Amino acid sequence: MKKNALFIVNPISGDLDKSDLVEAAQEFAAVHNMNLNVYETTGKNDIKNIQTLYNEFQPERIVVAGGDGTIKMTAEAMEDHDVIIGIIPAGSANGLSVDLNLPATVEENLKIAFLHHYIEMDMICINGKKSIHLSDLGLNADLVKNYEQSDLRGFWGYAMQAFTTLKDSGEPFTASITANNETVEHTARMIVVANSQKYGTGVTINPNGAMNDGKFELVILKSLDLLLIGKIITGNMPIDSDDIVIISTDKADIKTNQPVNFQIDGEYCGAQTSLEIHILHKQLKIATP
Repeated sequence: MKKNALFIVNPISGDLDKSDLVEAAQEFAAVHNMNLNVYETTGKNDIKNIQTLYNEFQPERIVVAGGDGTIKMTAEAMEDHDVIIGIIPAGSANGLSVDLNLPATVEENLKIAFLHHYIEMDMICINGKKSIHLSDLGLNADLVKNYEQSDLRGFWGYAMQAFTTLKDSGEPFTASITANNETVEHTARMIVVANSQKYGTGVTINPNGAMNDGKFELVILKSLDLLLIGKIITGNMPIDSDDIVIISTDKADIKTNQPVNFQIDGEYCGAQTSLEIHILHKQLKIATP
């Protein structure tokens, strides 16, 4: 009997043309005797449409060609269903695929996405929104906001924005954090809510993170001078520094003394003064190498 699979493509993510990807997936499915249904996202009613397709075809795998945003949307659509999600990295933010060490070529990724085993991955719920990867308060969220409005893309675009954002940054904020039955107060430039280790740029921010341990980490960066940013960007995250505090927990509340810019998985979510965060353990089955 033929297996059913659903292929979800975000046609505009990462400014890449996806027609070759769709063809490659269709050929792969034909060779491996699968029925493949292709769905292109439009930004309107996608979650509902994906749920309808799922109910109609009952696929055992859903393969997503897009970035973190498209993966997260698919995960939200499928949260009540037992289905394995495969990833073909094709977005502007591919943080999750960096963390999963997915290979560079489409051929290898198709094999993993359609045929390989999977891990059961945690997600994080923040003020009712879901995060699969990394969210943060403070400077990086300022940066995401600026980056969304700028023309320069890629690493250098990011580095330029980092420099500008740092130069223009106001006072640090004060955060009161309740986790593991204690409340601590820190003055910070940035607080990362991390389910995994790396940003999509390959920068390691949370060296001890694991995506399926039932915990997330709060990485509190108290000061962010150019030297520290340089270290983080080059991958030499100094976790023994007095400027960095890491709290590992399964739930936390954060209150700030002023509204602070906040982003989830590379998407700007406005300025916030309080975050309620908890782990959704083993929420998502994701195909891995």
